[in-house]
Amino acid sequence: METPRLAVGAASRPPPPTPRFRRRRFPRPRGGVHCFPFARAARPVLLTRCSSSSSSREGNGDSRGKPRRESSSTVRLDVDADSDQVPSLADEGDVGELFRLAQRNILYINKQRLMAMEELKKLQDENNLLLEEIQVLETEMQGIPLEAAQSLSFSELLLRIDTMVISGMISMAEASDLREKVVTNRSIIQSAFSDIHHKPNTELLSELRLFLRKPIEKPLHIVHICSEMYPIASSGSLSTYVASLSCEIQKKGNLVEVILPKYTSINVDGIHGLRRAEAEYESYFGGVWHKNKIWTGTSSGVGLVLIEPSQLYYFSRDMLHGYPDDFERFSYFSRASLDYIVKSGKRPDIIHIHNWETAIVAPLFWDIFAHQGLGNTRILLTCQDLNSECLEEPNILEMCGLDPNKLHRPDRLQDTNKTHLVNILKGGIVYSNKVILMSSTDSKDSLIHGSRHGLQSTLTTHKEKISVASYGLDGELWDPSKDIFLPRRYSANDIEGKSICRQALRRRLRFNGDSSIIVGCICDDNSDIHSLKEAVHVALRRNSQVIIMEKLGSVVNSTLQALKGEILGDKIAFVEAYDESLAHLIYAGSDIILCSSFEDPSLQTAMKAIKYGSVPVQLNFPSDESRTMTLHIGIGRLRMGWLGVRHGT
Repeated sequence: METPRLAVGAASRPPPPTPRFRRRRFPRPRGGVHCFPFARAARPVLLTRCSSSSSSREGNGDSRGKPRRESSSTVRLDVDADSDQVPSLADEGDVGELFRLAQRNILYINKQRLMAMEELKKLQDENNLLLEEIQVLETEMQGIPLEAAQSLSFSELLLRIDTMVISGMISMAEASDLREKVVTNRSIIQSAFSDIHHKPNTELLSELRLFLRKPIEKPLHIVHICSEMYPIASSGSLSTYVASLSCEIQKKGNLVEVILPKYTSINVDGIHGLRRAEAEYESYFGGVWHKNKIWTGTSSGVGLVLIEPSQLYYFSRDMLHGYPDDFERFSYFSRASLDYIVKSGKRPDIIHIHNWETAIVAPLFWDIFAHQGLGNTRILLTCQDLNSECLEEPNILEMCGLDPNKLHRPDRLQDTNKTHLVNILKGGIVYSNKVILMSSTDSKDSLIHGSRHGLQSTLTTHKEKISVASYGLDGELWDPSKDIFLPRRYSANDIEGKSICRQALRRRLRFNGDSSIIVGCICDDNSDIHSLKEAVHVALRRNSQVIIMEKLGSVVNSTLQALKGEILGDKIAFVEAYDESLAHLIYAGSDIILCSSFEDPSLQTAMKAIKYGSVPVQLNFPSDESRTMTLHIGIGRLRMGWLGVRHGT
């Protein structure tokens, strides 16, 4: 068979000797992803060029890719580095290389397409979330609250049943049965069938029949008596716990109401339809019946009742709590709440009380109110912190109508260690039907036998009615992938935003450099100044940058003032006024977050730090050596991690 010849122009020449291949880098082509087949190659393309064994190179050729005559038996293909022209390859080996190159580019483009589809899916999810938020805002701007919109859906459902009868889809008997079940289970129906506008009658009827065939439990009526609730009155984790729990339980078709004190500093913007009731009622305290004003409203669809004493000024103060007469204030509120429930004719299934502030409700209920039409009601106590117990003189119980002689006993309210005092939290544990202890790290046994409180014997006696639950965290408010306060949102799958937040935090606090570890701390009343000062010194000695911001309260402010006078330098920043947006940025931009303890019932600092990808370090260690060692190890490991990232390991 005749050997094929290479034709250049119109001339035909004898075939060249068997070529020797030498690999040459081909420049990256210009253009976007559509310049196939050279679109965004994953690495520089190696192109084979031909040359003969002859070392003589003569002749002049065009540098734009035209073949240049070198000898009678050699054809050489040159490509200018700046040329956009795709060369023509004339050897079978070169064609194979081009084919393999095209394959690699196809695979690379397909990989990029899949990545783009994933990114598009994320953007679509974010877009849907924003559209839902916009829909709620537009509804409220039109003067239709969310509750009213749900009511409109409920009314539309009843009217759609009418059209089903007229069209002959269902009989009048079935329609009557459907209407009765829908009205009876209105709260559940409203949440399950909130969006029916675009559904045809056939689909809606099928879903309605299937839903109503399921056994529906009788909804519960739950009343919270508590000292705070987000966003109306908030100073710690209790407020977010009450708000989130109330919304979730109500979504399941139960009726939930919350009774709060009417503080002067209350956030009225967090209450929809706040109004003062025309009627007043009386409650007993200190041997006298006192008049109380009633305020009502809703928050996220949950009914609110705010009690305001007419003559006493227990709640006309700057802070929610932290005063010497706190027991008088909250025992008045507890008694007034129970008087309100009885006089308004409520018959709740559960009265949910929280911490020592409303723990006195339990003995009040069983000694005074259970026989006033509330025999089927049960008491549930949630305790966020066993170390906050409230010890008082027994005679002070008389103010709210209790008998000190009856309650000052070891099996009731008498404190185990200080037997001459009564323990208010102990009374709540003894008299409640169920008790929930909040802890994210401890089991029931470790909580019962904890060494820092004197409730071991009481908790052991009532062990069967005790449950343990983890601290809740508001996923909408404290989530870096949804956080509205961050310059760039991020998640565990996309952490680039954390670096951007770190840079934004440095700019806001005017820190220099970008290689230092950032140590953040948000103080509260539980922060130990000695531990905090030692931790700050350790961080500064390791060339870290430190941010300290107070939460609330004059006690914390004085602590920061003392630290500010002792620790100076351009690597530490003090923020004396709490800023919500800056708090979110501190969690997102810091590498280490100092916290009072991992339990941290007031600020939930450790949980927020982990959520935002920061390392929580406990301040209140049993010894200074443990705390210092932990901080040294934390900073050291972070530095090693940074060096590894920089060197590609």
